[in-house]
Amino acid sequence: MPLALLAQAAVPVGASLWRTAQPWWEFSLRAVLVYGFLLLVLRLTGKRQVGQLSPFDLVLLLVLSNAVQNSMNGGDNSVTAGMILVMTLFCLNTLMDYLSFRSKRLALFIQGKPQILVHNGVVDEEIISRERISRHELMSAVRQAGISELSEVRVAILENNGRINVIGK
Repeated sequence: MPLALLAQAAVPVGASLWRTAQPWWEFSLRAVLVYGFLLLVLRLTGKRQVGQLSPFDLVLLLVLSNAVQNSMNGGDNSVTAGMILVMTLFCLNTLMDYLSFRSKRLALFIQGKPQILVHNGVVDEEIISRERISRHELMSAVRQAGISELSEVRVAILENNGRINVIGK
């Protein structure tokens, strides 16, 4: 009997569920690198919140999650590797929440700062363009605030969470 078949026969049933192909720290390192990269890329792409995602944004997020899967698990589909990745990602998220709470500089980098889109009825075209807010999106937020004309807006602010708050005159 070839040596490879003997080795397979010696592995108990279900062992592949738990045995990882790489050391545990490699999964954690991969998760940290991918998390950091995605955080940076998503921070640089804008301030939309999940409720404001266009169908294209939603598809992008779904494809991103699939694209980074193998870079995090290195092809290892064991339960143990999945648990290590989940715990690492939860710990990273908790750490980032804590650090951004403690450091205004980090919070500013991660969350950004509110931007004034409209002041006394005047639209700041530079900020609208930089934040990629369409006139339609702006007017939708204005109408949701019960205002029909931009001239009636005292201030419209793009918040850190991607929501546009509008205050009338």
